[in-house]
Amino acid sequence: MFDLWRLHDLAPGEGVAAGAHAEQFPDADWLPIDVPGDVHRALLAAGRIADPYYDQNEVACAWIEEREWWYRLTFDAPAEAPAADERLRLIFHGLDTFATIWLNGEELGRHANMFRPASFDVDTRLRFGQPNVLAICFDRPFDHVPADQVSAWGRNPERAAMRKAQFGFGWDWGPRLPTIGIWRPVELKRERRATLVGTHFSTFHLSPNHDRALVAVRVEAERFASSSELTVRITLAPIISNDDAFDAGRESSGDLILTGEGSALDASVFMRVDRPSLWWTHDLGESALYALTVTLVENGVELDRREERVGIRTLTLDQSPDPDEPGTRFFRFVLNGVPIFAKGANWIPCDSFVGAIPPEQYTKLLVAARDANMTMLRVWGGGIYEHDHFYAECDRLGILVWQDFMFACAMYPEDDPAFNAEVEAEATDQVRRLRSHPSLALWSGNNENQWIHEMRYWDRETLPPYGAFFYDTLIPKVVATLDGRTPYWPGSPYGGNDYNSMDDGDRHNWDVWHGQYPRRFGGQPRREFTPESVTYLRYAEDRCRFQSEFGMHAAPVLETLRRAIPEDQRFHHSPSLDWHNKDNPKDKGDMLMQSTTGVPADLAEYVDFSQLAQAEGLKFGIEHFRRRTPHCSGALVWQLNDCWPVLSWSVLDYFGFGKPNRSTCTKFSEAPTWTAASSMASPIGVQEIRAS
Repeated sequence: MFDLWRLHDLAPGEGVAAGAHAEQFPDADWLPIDVPGDVHRALLAAGRIADPYYDQNEVACAWIEEREWWYRLTFDAPAEAPAADERLRLIFHGLDTFATIWLNGEELGRHANMFRPASFDVDTRLRFGQPNVLAICFDRPFDHVPADQVSAWGRNPERAAMRKAQFGFGWDWGPRLPTIGIWRPVELKRERRATLVGTHFSTFHLSPNHDRALVAVRVEAERFASSSELTVRITLAPIISNDDAFDAGRESSGDLILTGEGSALDASVFMRVDRPSLWWTHDLGESALYALTVTLVENGVELDRREERVGIRTLTLDQSPDPDEPGTRFFRFVLNGVPIFAKGANWIPCDSFVGAIPPEQYTKLLVAARDANMTMLRVWGGGIYEHDHFYAECDRLGILVWQDFMFACAMYPEDDPAFNAEVEAEATDQVRRLRSHPSLALWSGNNENQWIHEMRYWDRETLPPYGAFFYDTLIPKVVATLDGRTPYWPGSPYGGNDYNSMDDGDRHNWDVWHGQYPRRFGGQPRREFTPESVTYLRYAEDRCRFQSEFGMHAAPVLETLRRAIPEDQRFHHSPSLDWHNKDNPKDKGDMLMQSTTGVPADLAEYVDFSQLAQAEGLKFGIEHFRRRTPHCSGALVWQLNDCWPVLSWSVLDYFGFGKPNRSTCTKFSEAPTWTAASSMASPIGVQEIRAS
């Protein structure tokens, strides 16, 4: 029904003036576009832009930000209008970002948040059994940024005043290619009398020998045309094979009565499970999953149903005092009663164009992480709340997820009621969506905001507002209300006397690479860019409790550079190569190579030397942090993956080649034909750097 969309760009304000929202409007010459998808991909397919990942073509895409983008669709509505006790909702699961929606020429509503769905009742708007026309205008994002809401610091700080993927405006590993469009599915949903709003599965208790579990299922429903008693039927059965067959002989079940006078209904049921199959990280055991079915019933008639894959496990965050190191506290995850050392990496979006990432791309990356013995991935706060397939694969593969909320490296406005409402609605939606995943280990408020802010205003007794209301009040309240089982942490890094303390909480070690030095609150930040300051031997000075970011820069393999760099630019520090290095200064890695491999003489040596220096540095750091177990209880490398072909801290480049990977450096004599859509076309391997 919703698969024949067409796309066109106009000058800001020109579309409405020309009637692009009207039911009768000529759009036959508009471009076809996939939904879900991205404007950039459609323009690339139509030949209107060159590959934005090749050479410096990113610059030639800047005009896309300056246009308004229109989607139009003609579709046939269902033949039957809703009955008196029914409703029809048109749900856009992802609009990126400032959108106005028209149905048959009449404005249906507006939306201003990439990170939550937009839902509209269309019972009286649709023409049943006839063609209907949807039109959507996506405004220029910066037309919606008030001058007084621009962050005082941060990369492209105006991005902070919008609920949109922050990395799209450029990062020190990513291009400036802010996405636009319908990036998640669209559905027309018919509902009768009442509907399920959310379900939450959690494990309340495991017996000491793990032979019994007490689990809870919380059900949230909305009644809109019913006054009768509503019943919820719940079944839970272990999945026994890869094709989702389940063991009906070990099925647990329970019924729940939803009562109340208002429209919002909320109740929980507890069930005992004997001989449970537990969910473990893949290094400790089986990542067992159960099939949970929740059915909403009124007078014997099924109204709604949800099916999920869940896991039975307990997980806590131990922050008790460390008796062996007075004045410090643990920061360690305890899974099913077992304290663990979290081995893993940070995850950024695996493509700059997030609307049409194929599921197999996620699977290849996550399997590679599993095969490298990684047990935790941190979803970094400047990207996106990932697609459902990401979390489902982490559940299946036994990989824990540290989930940031989407705030990173900026001051976020606290005094705009509309912005605050968007943040609350976004947090509500994402907590409801993700809370039942057995892989979910932690909610974290943001990436580096408290730390950078305090360093920037280190000499002020009173700090200006910067977003603490979200991390300290609004978001934790939503997490406590809707989850209540998964630990919450205000930010990363956070804790101790300096938000990047070694004594408490988690830490980001950028002493190595950026030449920074530890400090305490009120102390002037210190950075020295010398060989003595950036050597990876300084990892040995770090006595952190949990290392949630640390890393070293390296080039991707030569084959990746052949796909992204013109032949006449394939030399060290060429304009094109430096364009694909977003960190500054461009020769920062030379100091690390001086003491490891020597300074490279040409591009081939730079690829080899930078990768070997990265490998030696990460090996040294990982071994140091692991030797400190249990005083240090985690090491998450920055970063696992890339969003485009780039020189970065990743251990897997954009095409999936591992670093170092000498077998692929000279594998191809000619670069293949390449487009942005050819992501993950090559085998993945991280055999040389293992977190074991």
